[in-house]
Amino acid sequence: MARRSKIPIKSRQEIDKMREAGKVASDILQRTAAFIEVGKTTREIDEYALSLMVEHGVKSAFHGYREFPGYTCISMNEEVVHGIGGDRVIQDGDLVKLDVGIKRQGWIGDNALTVPVGKINGEQKRLLAVTEESLFVAISHAREGKPLYDLCASVEAFVTRYGFTVVKDLVGHGVGRQLHEEPQVPNYHPGGRSPILKAGMILAIEPMINAGVGSVDWLDDGWTVSTSDRRPSSHFEHTVLITKGDPEILTWRPRTALPEQLGIPPLQ
Repeated sequence: MARRSKIPIKSRQEIDKMREAGKVASDILQRTAAFIEVGKTTREIDEYALSLMVEHGVKSAFHGYREFPGYTCISMNEEVVHGIGGDRVIQDGDLVKLDVGIKRQGWIGDNALTVPVGKINGEQKRLLAVTEESLFVAISHAREGKPLYDLCASVEAFVTRYGFTVVKDLVGHGVGRQLHEEPQVPNYHPGGRSPILKAGMILAIEPMINAGVGSVDWLDDGWTVSTSDRRPSSHFEHTVLITKGDPEILTWRPRTALPEQLGIPPLQ
């Protein structure tokens, strides 16, 4: 955990560029999520997202990053993140984690959600709703003057109330000109002295939550991360700006779940 490196503070002009990148990333994520259906392959989904990037005149922030071969990350069911589009066919009852990162005029927009396909079971519904709600719990802590680690700890504190676990081997991050900037943003309190949030910081907050154990395995492709017990996982992400007042979600989109419908108290 890097704690002493300087966390970038964006200027007003840079924030405006990040807003535009966030809007594009959100549009591509939502339209690609709507494209997902039974019978399509994960490669078709990746290629569709690429076509939207071309439409917007932007590039994938993932393609070629440390030789990553895909344009988006598409992870299925027990896969947590970093899945590569391929021949796998989407089936009824699948959970598809879709992570879209783009670069527009040198600035990154990064966001993710989990798409339920067809009829999913009660555990899956609850997992998705808790994960998405934990993202908004974390965002509620994204305020100037507050310790970053309060934000981080809030995710684990929330999801464990519902019997789920956080992945500790993977974290969120600062984002700007680079896909991964300071600070690291884990979904738990990492210990030690916390950085203090300041206006102009931009964070990619991304709860990765498992139905079973929190431990993970890296698969043979060197990228895809799976739960160790092969139980389902869920992933939601927003790019968030720290301001002098309320946090600003740069990748805003409508909520996909209503937590109160699943017996999960809404964020107060």
